[in-house]
Amino acid sequence: MSARQAQHWLLTVVPAFPLLLLVLRLWHLSRQDLATMLLLVQYVSPLGLLSALLITLVWVLPLAVLVVAALGNLLWVSAPDRFDPERSLLARTTVRIPDWVVMAAVLLALLTWQLRFLPSLLMLTLSILGLHTRRRYADDRLRVRLVCVVLPISAALLAAFWLMPAVVDAARADELVTVALLGVPLLLAVFLTGPIPRRVAPPLTRWVLIAAALTAPFVLGAIFLRAPILPTVAVELLPVGAAEGDRPDTVLIGRVIAVDDRNTTLLDRRGLVRFVRNDQVWSQTLCPELEQVPYSVVRVRGWHVEETALEWAIPRRTPVDADPRCAGRLAETTTKPHQSVTR
Repeated sequence: MSARQAQHWLLTVVPAFPLLLLVLRLWHLSRQDLATMLLLVQYVSPLGLLSALLITLVWVLPLAVLVVAALGNLLWVSAPDRFDPERSLLARTTVRIPDWVVMAAVLLALLTWQLRFLPSLLMLTLSILGLHTRRRYADDRLRVRLVCVVLPISAALLAAFWLMPAVVDAARADELVTVALLGVPLLLAVFLTGPIPRRVAPPLTRWVLIAAALTAPFVLGAIFLRAPILPTVAVELLPVGAAEGDRPDTVLIGRVIAVDDRNTTLLDRRGLVRFVRNDQVWSQTLCPELEQVPYSVVRVRGWHVEETALEWAIPRRTPVDADPRCAGRLAETTTKPHQSVTR
């Protein structure tokens, strides 16, 4: 199969993948019940689904661009006679990626990747820059040495000095994965700016790309299936046939599907659809989504390793006391009937 034919197949399959993710998210949310999924399809906003997909997987685009650029330039420098854009999809894609796209991918990754992945970003950036310099300025030995040797060593030393306290803290806490993510890319960055043996380059780049392509759908699917796409509310309900002056006796926690002039439709925690009459609703409050439990306790100069630059720089909402209704308990002080309380 030629590179052009492979590209046509890729352009056919790739646009269908986000649609498949959205359908799988609704299928997972409905607990594999077809009737519930059809109800969700009827009411869930496509814009909400796309927004959740974009926010959850925004880090994927720069990763794909940088990996393809690094592997393509590595093949180009190591085996130029095997770099054929007409036969290799990797070579064809590498030729078509302009430099400004790579720079934009680096900036986007700098904002959206967690701190523990920034050493990997530095490694990929130095590798692409070094290989690009070797390819374009092979006769300029001074420039090649500065970009491919001096710059990686200097950047690795500076990054190691900045990250060393965090690496020590991670080692003391037995967080070996964090130690590897912070330290190993800095060591590899010095060795990934030059060519590899000519015979090794084509199969290595091809199989690394194939492994990444086969693994990515499962990783992306597992991440997106946990992304919230409907607001979670806690509703205080009056008993059926309640008289004036009665107090609520039940708290229902679920995701709001739809609200009309008679009923509020919710999907509870067990995946069951509940139709609640509006005259039973005493109060309701918007509950925050359960935040991801931090895996690491390590901080780098006050910056938690699982935070992104956007999370670190953009002001957050002021923490408030947890509403008891979001834990399934009646509010200590009830509000007037049918008053909506949001937080």
